Amino acid sequence: MPNAKVLEAKKQAVAELSEKLGAAITGVVVDYKGITVADDTALRKELREAGVQYFVVKNSILKRAVEGTDLGDIASVCEGTTAIALANEDYTAAARILCKFADSHDNFTVKSGFLDGKVVSVETITELAKLPSREVLLATVLSAFQAPIAAFARAVQAIVDKDGEPAAEESAE
Repeated sequence: MPNAKVLEAKKQAVAELSEKLGAAITGVVVDYKGITVADDTALRKELREAGVQYFVVKNSILKRAVEGTDLGDIASVCEGTTAIALANEDYTAAARILCKFADSHDNFTVKSGFLDGKVVSVETITELAKLPSREVLLATVLSAFQAPIAAFARAVQAIVDKDGEPAAEESAE
């Protein structure tokens, strides 16, 4: 039986992970076995720059953290090597980066994930990865709103330019 100090540390780890899972809007659970240190370092850097928390987690700790929550189905994939990526702002960042990495590394696989507190399939994570980032989507929407206004402004300017030409000729005479 583990001593009280070890047991307390494990309880603290479960509580911290539960808190992180509760705060995240999306998360991706992966099997990272077989990747090199250099690849792992590059992956962590890319995730960090995108605002995604990525860390290795013990399967027993993850199982206890999701026990009795809507994320309980994640416990079924807690085998082998497990890491988790959590995003608090961008829904697509973790899925996009990890799925791209999994495509180029045979041993690295996406096990499961969640979106807004609900476990989703690996297929859903893959589809989520194909979506553009929030900033790109906002830029697309804004350009769609801006296009009619810009066209109207050009039309008004053309009318002003057309009306202004004869007046300039008349004043020259």
